[in-house]
Amino acid sequence: MGTRDARIDAYIAKSAPFAKPILSQLRETVHEACPAMEEAWKWSHPHFLYHGMLCGMAAFKRHCTFGFWKGALVVPADHAEEAMGQFGRITRLSDLPPRQVLLRYLKKAMQLNEAGVKLKRAAPKPKGAVVVPPELKRGLRRNARARTTFEEFSPSHQGEYIEWISEAKSDATRQRRLDSAIKWMEEGKSRNWKYLK
Repeated sequence: MGTRDARIDAYIAKSAPFAKPILSQLRETVHEACPAMEEAWKWSHPHFLYHGMLCGMAAFKRHCTFGFWKGALVVPADHAEEAMGQFGRITRLSDLPPRQVLLRYLKKAMQLNEAGVKLKRAAPKPKGAVVVPPELKRGLRRNARARTTFEEFSPSHQGEYIEWISEAKSDATRQRRLDSAIKWMEEGKSRNWKYLK
């Protein structure tokens, strides 16, 4: 027997009036397709689990969304993807696919999860080389300890200093940040050292 989560009841109850019937119908259709479904609360939205993540729904100010975790393997690619999920912006019940179609998608998603099929994720794009602003280069050339610290930092830690200095709007702010950065790196500190415990 599946489970129902009281947080999802509350979520539907406090949703906008247009969203309540949409979310309720989606929830009931999911449970109809899979009585063993477990409800879960993930990323501040209702989700449904069956041998892993299956699908989820959400309500916003002017639209709802519904999507499958392995959407690319479940729903044909011709569906609009102007919002989260595979069905675009859902603003009324008639925006949902017909019940039988949705049930068919749910059964397909369930079969994929039962079979342990994994969705192939795109390989992460390699990050570009870190570009050090000229003023930071000059500051690091003048201070060997700060330069050594900077060179030993991971690219993400180097990037924190670079971004902080580069995003300064005025020359005075940029110089203050540069002075602080050199001092902190001389002490071996990362950019966000104040927040580390």
